[in-house]
Amino acid sequence: MQALVTLGDGNFELKQVPLPSLAPGEVLVKVVAVAQNPTDWKTILFHKTVGSILGCDFSGYLIDRENTGRRDLRVAGSIQGSVNPNGAFAEYVAAPKDLLIHLPDNMSFEEAAQLGVPSLTACQCLFQALKLPTPLQPSQAPMDILIWGGATASGQYTIQLAKLSGFRVISTASPKNFDFVKSLGADEVFDYSDSKTARKVSQLTGGRLKHAVDCISDGMTPNQVSTCLSKEGGTIATLLPYQSKKPGVKTELILLYSINGKALDFPFPFPAHPEHRENGVEYCKMITGLLAENLLRSCPIKLIPSGLAGVREGFDYMKQGKVHGEKLTYRISDTPGINDSKE
Repeated sequence: MQALVTLGDGNFELKQVPLPSLAPGEVLVKVVAVAQNPTDWKTILFHKTVGSILGCDFSGYLIDRENTGRRDLRVAGSIQGSVNPNGAFAEYVAAPKDLLIHLPDNMSFEEAAQLGVPSLTACQCLFQALKLPTPLQPSQAPMDILIWGGATASGQYTIQLAKLSGFRVISTASPKNFDFVKSLGADEVFDYSDSKTARKVSQLTGGRLKHAVDCISDGMTPNQVSTCLSKEGGTIATLLPYQSKKPGVKTELILLYSINGKALDFPFPFPAHPEHRENGVEYCKMITGLLAENLLRSCPIKLIPSGLAGVREGFDYMKQGKVHGEKLTYRISDTPGINDSKE
């Protein structure tokens, strides 16, 4: 198969490699589309191995060994790419069968390619870190939640899932994205760059805010989000590690790769949590059900031409800070030299 393979010096190339081997419980997926995440270009700068395959998020056909290429087995998922010879930016990927999201007929592969990292991260933030009610058993009592960075991919799914779970959703974004973020379910949206936003959030919530998700987790956001929480404290789900300086405020780091239930060495040491695997299985089932009921919207897509051959362009676009409220997406069949056979 053709795949984007690391060269060990921060670079990569499109080359022919063997299909990934399957571990117990894994299945082979013929990849139709993939979506880009910041970790895709960052990982190859720091995990300098030769021969790893790039990419985390994918959608495609699950290959049924008894009926190869059945077109109705449409799935999406995520793996830890760029660290071994199994990644999403390839014609085929090996993935745990019970950590796949099954797609409704009305969802395109291009829309579905992004589901893995953002939607499952949102689930981990809300239901694993903050231990909040899920859309399957929504909260019956009024409750506020702050989602900082609502226009990010993870923010978009976190807003939707929080709203479906019965919360009053408060979010932040740039003013040009206020209406978009509200269309996802945010009840109130504030300007993340406004120095008075923390005070406004505190006033809106009566100084009683206990739960927040920091979808940025960098720069000023650790202080900004902490300031929004009540004087008695609260909990922030974070996507990068930090400790709040505000007394009583606890942070819970989310690392999507822990969904496999195994200890991790990269991007930093992270112990095994078997319960994260159990949670992940349930999250995939829940996302599958919500999609079937048309209750989740995908992020807007920016389709990059030339398939895997266009990833370098996509990396440059993201590094330059040009990605705003969209998911860079690639169709494998658009790659020069790759046909769209279903075998």
